[in-house]
Amino acid sequence: MATLSSYRPAPGSIPTKPGVYRFRDAKGRVIYVGKAKSLRPRLSSYFQDIGNLHPRTATMVTTGASVEWTVVDTEVEALQLEYSWIKEFDPRFNVKYRDDKSYPWLAVTVGDEFPRVMVGRGAKRKGTRYFGPYSHAWAIRETVDLLLRVFPMRSCSNGVFKRSAQIGRPCLLGYIDKCAAPCVGNVTPEEHREIVDDFCDFMGGNTTAFVKRVEREMYAASEELDFEKAARLRDDLGALTKALEKQAVVLGDGTDADVIALAEDPLEVAVQIFYVRGGRIRGQRGWVADRSDDSDTAGLVQEFLLQLYGGADPDAGDTIPREVLVPALPPDHTVMEELLGERRGSRVAIRVPQRGDKRDLQETVASNAAQALALHKTKRASDLTTRNRALEEIQQSLGLDEVPLRIECYDVSNLQGTEVVASMVVFEDGLPRKSEYRRFVIRGVDGQNDVASMHEVITRRFRRLLDEQSKNGMEVQAAPPAGQDAPQAEPPGQPSSGPMLVDPDTGRPRKFAYAPSLVVVDGGPPQVAAAQQALAELGVTDVPVCGLAKRLEEVWLPGEEDPVIMARTSEGLYLLQRIRDEAHRFAITHHRNRRSKSMVESTLDDVPGLGEVRRKTLLKHFGSLKKLREAAVDEISLVPGIGPRTATAIKDAVAKADATRKTSPKAPTINTATGEIISDDE
Repeated sequence: MATLSSYRPAPGSIPTKPGVYRFRDAKGRVIYVGKAKSLRPRLSSYFQDIGNLHPRTATMVTTGASVEWTVVDTEVEALQLEYSWIKEFDPRFNVKYRDDKSYPWLAVTVGDEFPRVMVGRGAKRKGTRYFGPYSHAWAIRETVDLLLRVFPMRSCSNGVFKRSAQIGRPCLLGYIDKCAAPCVGNVTPEEHREIVDDFCDFMGGNTTAFVKRVEREMYAASEELDFEKAARLRDDLGALTKALEKQAVVLGDGTDADVIALAEDPLEVAVQIFYVRGGRIRGQRGWVADRSDDSDTAGLVQEFLLQLYGGADPDAGDTIPREVLVPALPPDHTVMEELLGERRGSRVAIRVPQRGDKRDLQETVASNAAQALALHKTKRASDLTTRNRALEEIQQSLGLDEVPLRIECYDVSNLQGTEVVASMVVFEDGLPRKSEYRRFVIRGVDGQNDVASMHEVITRRFRRLLDEQSKNGMEVQAAPPAGQDAPQAEPPGQPSSGPMLVDPDTGRPRKFAYAPSLVVVDGGPPQVAAAQQALAELGVTDVPVCGLAKRLEEVWLPGEEDPVIMARTSEGLYLLQRIRDEAHRFAITHHRNRRSKSMVESTLDDVPGLGEVRRKTLLKHFGSLKKLREAAVDEISLVPGIGPRTATAIKDAVAKADATRKTSPKAPTINTATGEIISDDE
């Protein structure tokens, strides 16, 4: 392994101008490419104490054996050169989103005598009009197949067109009325050009006028008793409607935009992009990539934009839209806008939408990205061999006596020291067992104290286990090894490890009846020490404990000064992260539900005649303060026990609370577990 001092540039030899740098390994292969406004401070940041670097950055610089750079005049040139080098060298430590395919387009060769509609890829050609881009070529073919019955223009290749003209017989599309057959003279060039113009207008967004025209022609044919023509136009109208359903209007102002969103975790990042042209979604695409450095969301967005648009042809037209909507502005967004503007030939805006349809659309794209990342993780976790390897890696890394077949993870969530809750999630054989999940409301801790809260929840969980063991009529049984049939008291197909307690009256396991093979807490040494102390106070000595810290994904063991560093590609680390993230999600959900209930109760405290029972009934009926706020008086009066007079009083109380909230200055509410701002409507 190379040391930083072995290839660190001499002091003062690095220029302070903009440029692009490359790290090479011992065999001369480029392993990382980056750019900087000023090369000297950026490169110097790599050659500091290795302990101060992010683990992924540390791996990169220790893998490297040399560094070189190229000075450029402007930051735009640096961006262009960075993209060229990434494309040329394919560095292993750069995040790679792109696959090796170009984007498919719907192309119409308007420069030909008889224009043809087809799927196009690669560089754009003069004399051809393009629509898209689309996510897949089959999506274009589906759309064209629907529209050819309404716009029977040529779609065959030049060879087929010439052969049909020579033999005087059209191809199959001509016989089934999906082509006007200009090859055999069924229509003149002028008539075929009118069909092409109508098709281009429809694809260009002028859909309403054309649909209304077809409707008028259909009704006119029906009034003239030409039912055959009316039926044909009815079918054409159905085809147009079906084609429009595939391209829903999402932006009423007819904007051309690419809407981008990310979903990230410490190891991977999922990116989704919706292509909106003329206000309609023309296509969608997504990638999941490994994270190889410590870039934040803004840095990841910049890398993605560079890879997405860096290879665009300057004459590509709509390849780069007028507007790019992103979740966070890139660090050099003005430079990026200048680069994209040069490639497009006109101004390009990179924005973070704040409200309205564009904000709603980006939230939809973000939801798709989150689902794509979750699906990717689920597919990865569903492999039995991978799960077994993950459990074995955890056992070896933590020095456990046996494979942790049952892992329990705990997380604490609070809102500025109020509504403190905790969660317990259970994974057995590497898969979640949601029936065993538990929620806790922390009552013995004042204010924001995650360490004390962790001590309380571990104490309560294992005290329940000990209490169950000591009850009369209970017996302790050993769970079967993984892969064998579970006893009758346990749901089939759900083996676990450790002792379990079965109620002989019902034959079912009691709550908290299983002892875990490993306890994982969300946090570092303080939380681990609190959990270990709680177990020691209860006399539980055979349950190992570890903690997973979010910042650097370090695994901490009780009493150890240094963390256990698992490889970034380790399946064991991936499983621990997935368990920790699930515990965090479960805790946040519980916290938000309790916060919503408390807000309803506090708002309705002063309503005359509304006691605790009716408040609970009201909350159960509407579910949240937001839904209650939107309900009318008549809807509220339908709740059992709520009459019209009480419903009016409830509506007035909610309106008064809203008015107070809007007029009173209030600092943003921040969730201390995540750092995110939480609105009152959550």
